Amino acid sequence: MTSEAVGVTRRHEFVLFFDVQNGNPNGDPDAGNLPRLDPETNQGLVSDVALKRKIRNYVALARPDAPGHEIYMRDGATLNAEHRRAWTAVMPEAKPEDQKKLPKEAKARELTRWMCANFWDIRAFGAVMTTGVNAGQVRGPVQLAFARSVEPVLPLEIAITRLAATTEADADAKGGRTMGRKHIVPYGLYRAHGFVSAPLASHPVKGTGFSDDDLALLFEALGQMFDHDRSAARGEMATRKLVIFRHATALGNAPAHALFDRVRTLRVHKGEAHEIGADATDNCPPARSFADYRVTVDREALPAGVEVIEQ
Repeated sequence: MTSEAVGVTRRHEFVLFFDVQNGNPNGDPDAGNLPRLDPETNQGLVSDVALKRKIRNYVALARPDAPGHEIYMRDGATLNAEHRRAWTAVMPEAKPEDQKKLPKEAKARELTRWMCANFWDIRAFGAVMTTGVNAGQVRGPVQLAFARSVEPVLPLEIAITRLAATTEADADAKGGRTMGRKHIVPYGLYRAHGFVSAPLASHPVKGTGFSDDDLALLFEALGQMFDHDRSAARGEMATRKLVIFRHATALGNAPAHALFDRVRTLRVHKGEAHEIGADATDNCPPARSFADYRVTVDREALPAGVEVIEQ
């Protein structure tokens, strides 16, 4: 954390709802890039890594030249080169062989603080920067859980025709046409939980300096990241709702799970809303749009010191 940066001083949790229509929200490389699934429930999954990637991409687009908003974990990055920049800034006299080990405690903290000050995603998510050129490691105050679809999904495998061949031999044998396949989820509404730790942001020694401005940018990214992440594979994806719980203190005023339980997803059919899994939903047709759901937030008897923000 730099001396200029003041980390967030209040704990936050949030619930993110996003949906996909006719796309693959997160392919599983161990399963031929099929959409990720919980095999026991058939609920769709999107990894925390995939969500963080989209957040990083948005920040890079929204703040391309802003000081302190570089992205550390980006496509094609050489991590050790970034670590050397920190060494050059903090200890320019150090030799390459000296950079394999962290220096004494004060200088080691300066190296890590330099990385936090310059890279937004290190301030947010933390990083292990011990790959050959050692710049230390830091725990990030922002963490995301896997997103899970609110109901089971049924991925489809779609056959497609490609009008061009890969090789001359393919062109002669197949008349220039080849077949391909893509995997889609016809529709799915996904829910993800996120956490922001004030102590990991604002601790005078171990804090990353993740500030209120950084937090505002995080929430902005969560709301808009899918609009700048289009691809043929992902179909139509959009953030549908963001529910934020802001605590009055650094350690928080209520357990996170109790707050998450206040956010419910109901199934809507013919104008009536029912709990997902209730008998009344047995004969409902498959959901095919966000209009088939209703997200509610119970604001009654909120714990003292907890504020709810809906976006």
